[in-house]
Amino acid sequence: MSKLVQAFLSGAFFTFFLDFFLFLGMKLNYIDYYKIDLYYNPFFADNQNVFVYLFFTILFGLLITYIENTKLSLIVIGGLLLLSLTMLIEPIGHKVASILFMQKNVSLQTSRFVYKGDIYYDGRTTITFYDNEIKKILTLKKEDLI
Repeated sequence: MSKLVQAFLSGAFFTFFLDFFLFLGMKLNYIDYYKIDLYYNPFFADNQNVFVYLFFTILFGLLITYIENTKLSLIVIGGLLLLSLTMLIEPIGHKVASILFMQKNVSLQTSRFVYKGDIYYDGRTTITFYDNEIKKILTLKKEDLI
């Protein structure tokens, strides 16, 4: 196996490992907190940025395969692993996911109603929405929105 392929595969493995904990923390501390009906796999697949993933795959691959300084590699990968593991801490995971997914003061309209509030999560086919007037979390189908 060429060193370039080895670098890519090693980088992809470590990036996937870090992403797993990043998304697990958001799933446990944000998606489950608001009782949004969403499994981990679609959540991961829908929100994975391919360009960021490839950037970190190449970075880690080069760091692991081509840099001879093992201490530097361990410090960088260990630090990023520790950073991604902090997503499992409830306030941190909730805050980061809120920044990424929550949209405040939004109006949504269906054929019958106008809803004003916050979007908690915009999924494939549904939007999880907190209505400020009725003080309740609603699940709206995207096909019903105007």
